[in-house]
Amino acid sequence: MSKSHRKINLFNEQALDLDTKSLERFLYRLSGHLGIVSEVSVKLVTDDIMRDFNHRYTGRDVPTDVLAFPSEQDWPSETPYAGDILISVETARRQSQGLLLNEVKILSLHGFLHLLGYEHKSENGEMGRLENSLRKEFSLS
Repeated sequence: MSKSHRKINLFNEQALDLDTKSLERFLYRLSGHLGIVSEVSVKLVTDDIMRDFNHRYTGRDVPTDVLAFPSEQDWPSETPYAGDILISVETARRQSQGLLLNEVKILSLHGFLHLLGYEHKSENGEMGRLENSLRKEFSLS
């Protein structure tokens, strides 16, 4: 699949002010850098929506900052689908050390790594090292 087939679906289902055009540009740059040539959906949600998803899929009845759902698609498709990333913008705002957009970008990066199969505990810190390296490369602090 060529680079032109990469598609980012960005859904904003929350009310906080966020520069979604800038975020979308970042998501395309990041996905290109990571070699993702498939479709990805990123959904910006409220704490209530995130709490519901977190409870349903992890059993924890609290909002979290980011959840990633890699695609389990095992049939041929014209457009491969990498998966979905959910980000609670309210949680991102509470934990941000500066600009909210910067925190949402950091959470997006984290979600993309999960879509690529990285896990916190299974690679002897490889995910954390890669995430830190990419944060520096993309000037995310």
